[in-house]
Formats: sequence, structure tokens, C-alpha cells
Amino acid sequence: MPRDFRFGVQIGRLPTDGWQEKVRKYETMGFSSILFPDHFGNQLEPLAAISAIAGVTEKINIGTLVFDVDYRHPVVLAKAASTLDFLSGGRLEFGFGAGWMETDYVEAGIPYDSPAVRVSRMEEALDVMKAMWTENPASYKGEFYEITGIAGAHESVTKPHPRVLIGGGGKRVLSIAGRHADIVGINPNMAEGKVTGQSAADLSPSKTLEKIAWVRAAAEEAGRDPDEIEYNTLVFVMAILDDPTPVRATMAVTTGMSEDEVADCPLFLTGPPSEIQDRLVARREETGISYIVVQDMGTTPPGMLERFAEEVVAPLTS
Repeated sequence: MPRDFRFGVQIGRLPTDGWQEKVRKYETMGFSSILFPDHFGNQLEPLAAISAIAGVTEKINIGTLVFDVDYRHPVVLAKAASTLDFLSGGRLEFGFGAGWMETDYVEAGIPYDSPAVRVSRMEEALDVMKAMWTENPASYKGEFYEITGIAGAHESVTKPHPRVLIGGGGKRVLSIAGRHADIVGINPNMAEGKVTGQSAADLSPSKTLEKIAWVRAAAEEAGRDPDEIEYNTLVFVMAILDDPTPVRATMAVTTGMSEDEVADCPLFLTGPPSEIQDRLVARREETGISYIVVQDMGTTPPGMLERFAEEVVAPLTS
């Protein structure tokens, strides 16, 4: 039995005036979550932003895509996450990852370690946070972190701890996600530290299936049911239009994929609403991906998000 569809929206900024109405509108439009990235560019700080949003909304989930392991100590982040889950009534989607954007590290003066080191640190930090969420007092000793008899984090509403979302594009991160995450984001591999024209090709239909297989294998090895995991993708380009051929042709040139691969790539939603619906349903049947996040980052054409909510979200979630 396939998991029900749900849809989220990723934002980075909000207007000074009327931001409360804007986030409430996402809720009334039928979106399941409001999510923030975690970068040092021209965006709101995600932890403060989602805390404020939780206070002016009632049902919509709040979360991140995703907190970077190197920007906050896991003890601090574990306490913040459980507190926010508690105060929001269990609405937190705790997105967590190894970091990838090299410019963030360079601009902030944070050492940009190799992907292998950052992923190892992420896995240790996840162990620290799970100890904080489930033990009181909590202790842990690893290569990167050591905590000794520290008081556990505040009890969360979600049991046994806030829902964990881990997104990634490489086999190691997705295997960690398969062992630990409630929600797994299937992403391109960002080992280069930046988005390039060819990044999307790492989420071609065949690559997507390979990544899903990594998650499922790791989950089974850990004694988990891979069907209990919710699979997620973040859409880079959304274009609702009657004839998507020109847009797909342009993206094919940019990404190195064929136009058919572009049409089926989870990073892109192009075409009339009925076709987008059909492709999402078919992709869910093939891959299990049921949680779709679109972006409202200031470049979305006026009315596009509203049309998407009315003509895609509503039919697929009713």
C-alpha cells in the first residue's frame, strides 16, 4: 500500500510586514510543511525562523533541509530540537546532514573537511543527539564528540524523539539514513561542494532507483522495514505549462540528460498539472517517493505556487 502524498514548501526569507499571513497561507493552501535550508547567505537563520513560524501556525509542520553538522554542537541542537518539538505539539521535522556548500565554510572561516570526515562527524553527532533524546543523564565518547553524564534533552512530544530527516546523494550518507532516519531525502551527490549544471544528472531516473536501493538495503540490514521510511525529494525547477518541450530541451542541454530523463527527474516538475500528477503517482509506485518539497525562494513566478497547490497538491491529497 503506497504512502499518502504530502507536499512541503522550502523558503529562505519572509517579508518584514505580513510574514505571519504568508506562512499561514501555506497552511491553508494544503502544504504539509514549511522548511528552511541552513546556509550563511541571504536567508533567515532556520532555527529562529521555524520557532517563530510554529508560534503563528496551528497544523503545518516546521523543519529544515537540513541543519549542517558543523554549524552547531549536537548537544545544543538536540536540546533545541526537542524543545521545539515539545512547544510546537510534535510538528518538527528535524532535517540533519553533513554539510556540502563550500562557500559557506570559506566565508565563515570554518574548516572544510573532506566529505568522508564530515559524514563521519554527522554520524557521531546523530549518536550524540539520540543519546540526549533517550537517556538521562547521557554519555557518549567518539572521535569527534565526548559528553559525560550530561542532562538529557527536554522530553519531546514525538516519541521516542523528534522525527529525523536525513538527505543525501552518496551511498554512505543514504545508508546512514536508511539505518536511522524517519524521512530520507533523495538528493544529487554534492561532493563537489557546489551545484553545477551536471548535478541534476545524478538524480536521473536510473540514479534515483539506485539511491533508493541503497537506503532500503541499509534499512533491512539494520532490521528496519524500509517501507516504514518516508521518501522525500526537493524540486529545483517547477514550471506548470501546457507545452513543456522548450523548458525540457533547455534543461536537457544544461544537465546532459535526455528530454525524457528530464521529464522523469525528481528535481523537475514540468508540464500541465494532469501530467505532473501522473508522473508523481508513477514515481511513487516505482520508488516510494511520496513527500515532495517545492521552493518559494523569490524566483517562483507569481501565481505558480497557488496554481500548483490548487491543481496538483489538492487532487493528490484529497
